[in-house]
Amino acid sequence: MSRTASIHYRVEIANLHAHLFRVTLTIAQPAAQQRVSLPVWIPGSYLVREFSKNLQRLSARQAGRAVSLRQLDKCSWQAECVPSSPLVLTYEVYAFDNSVRTAWLDDSRGFFNGTSLCLRVHEQENQVHAVELAASKAITGWQAATGLTPHRVNRQGFGTYLAADYDELADCPVELGLFWSGEFRAGGVAHRLVVAGAPESFDSARLLADTQRICETEIRFWHDRKKPPFKSYLFMLNVVDDGYGGLEHRNSTALIAARRDLPRLGDTRVSDGYTTLLGLVSHEYFHTWNVKRLRPAEFTHYEYGAENYTQLLWFFEGFTSYYDDLLLRRAGLIDDAAYLKLLNKTINQVMQTPGREVQSVAQASFDAWVKYYRQDENTANATVSYYTKGSLVALCFDLMLRAEGHSSLDEVMRALWLRCKAGPMTEADLAAVLKEVGGRAFTRELAAWVHSTRDLPLQELLGKHGVAVIEDPAQLAQRLGLRVTETAGLFVKQVLRGGAAEQAGMAANDEWLGIEAGGSAWRMAKLDDLVLYAGQHRKVMALVARDKRLLRLELALPAASTTWRLVMRDAALAQPWLAAPH
Repeated sequence: MSRTASIHYRVEIANLHAHLFRVTLTIAQPAAQQRVSLPVWIPGSYLVREFSKNLQRLSARQAGRAVSLRQLDKCSWQAECVPSSPLVLTYEVYAFDNSVRTAWLDDSRGFFNGTSLCLRVHEQENQVHAVELAASKAITGWQAATGLTPHRVNRQGFGTYLAADYDELADCPVELGLFWSGEFRAGGVAHRLVVAGAPESFDSARLLADTQRICETEIRFWHDRKKPPFKSYLFMLNVVDDGYGGLEHRNSTALIAARRDLPRLGDTRVSDGYTTLLGLVSHEYFHTWNVKRLRPAEFTHYEYGAENYTQLLWFFEGFTSYYDDLLLRRAGLIDDAAYLKLLNKTINQVMQTPGREVQSVAQASFDAWVKYYRQDENTANATVSYYTKGSLVALCFDLMLRAEGHSSLDEVMRALWLRCKAGPMTEADLAAVLKEVGGRAFTRELAAWVHSTRDLPLQELLGKHGVAVIEDPAQLAQRLGLRVTETAGLFVKQVLRGGAAEQAGMAANDEWLGIEAGGSAWRMAKLDDLVLYAGQHRKVMALVARDKRLLRLELALPAASTTWRLVMRDAALAQPWLAAPH
């Protein structure tokens, strides 16, 4: 990489308590009418978020004189400058979104993605970009961490970093603050984990060791004994009271998790919350290969000003979701029972989603921009998650390949990596590799599992690998076809298509006050009260409040329905799948 950057951003603190960053952008060789814009979305999170709404006080100068700026649209501006001298733009960015997607700043922590803070200089995106992280008295004692290449940086991490182009700049978030930091090596490469907001009970050594095991397992999965395709890697974990999520990047990831899910000193148990955290680490790290390098052909070049459509999120998110928990099992961090419990949860989530009969996972991928990331009370009826059903598609391919005795999905993934040269991929590439590795065409399975709404052959395939399906009685909410909240009253959150609640005329946001049954009226505080007060009656009158109106809705109580429970019948038969060596 050249050490001369023609695009330079200076990022400093404007006002901690007002949550404002100040950015000074210097363009060494501007065009005569230089255009700049701020992205409207961030790769990996498929929703137009309009980051420009947080940009303010934009001004421009050249040779010490003010330059006129003309706004072209919601996120673009044009400077009326001359190309003979550097153009300097200054602006502020409001940062108060404590997620992995945008930017945050308060008196204890700062964080930002380049897509939130760094204006894109049109026609110069392929130039070297420099980011200067400025220290100040307001943040004395803070440190900085990022996946960008350090140029002139002090021990605390402040100073100048370089990116080969705007894409790399946008793909390397920055963490600022008083965070805990630890390091390890995996696959011969340096890895760093920084954690912000952890309590004193945090067992940092355990998380560091478990993260290392995940990384070693995934590097071996993709490369056996070879080194991974990055020179270093950074995990940035923001710990909060209640939160969960992650966003993958080429040599780093931003994570958010609940404090109660961290491992605790003196506690050797593997809680459900800690398993969830490890699964998140595994998921985002697997993305280093599957979406950041091997990626949809439509993402060969990102368009930052509009939606970028693909039908392949079922593969890139779904297959990653399949491997995230499976590789925890193969790393020895969970046992067979814990893995089957996680798989069981995913299966029931999909089976209890009426939208699986409406939308294929390929359609769900394309519609992510308007459906998955804009969920409402009808989401479960109109769409299916390309994460969960996509992971079950991966499971079916893996188990079918193994059952037919040819190979496994593991070999398919590695063959895809080689075929596509760790770059853009199409569904045709997947079909070709399945045929090559599996010994036959899988056209029928791709059509049925990916492009139709037919249910997957899960029970049959699991049975061939030693896992039986037991049908248990479903919970009351599922039997009724609704989802509720029970804080400060009993409220209907969602009404599922075709269920008893829908047939009775219930609607989202109804407050379910009580029932009339057998000549008596009863007040309900929680859903289980229905069983208590209905007794043997198969029909009751539901009393609900909607927009301050009181309604009486005849509700027929359905016969018992079932939900799946996975049970290991033959552990030896399952071991080649669950504990496959890599």
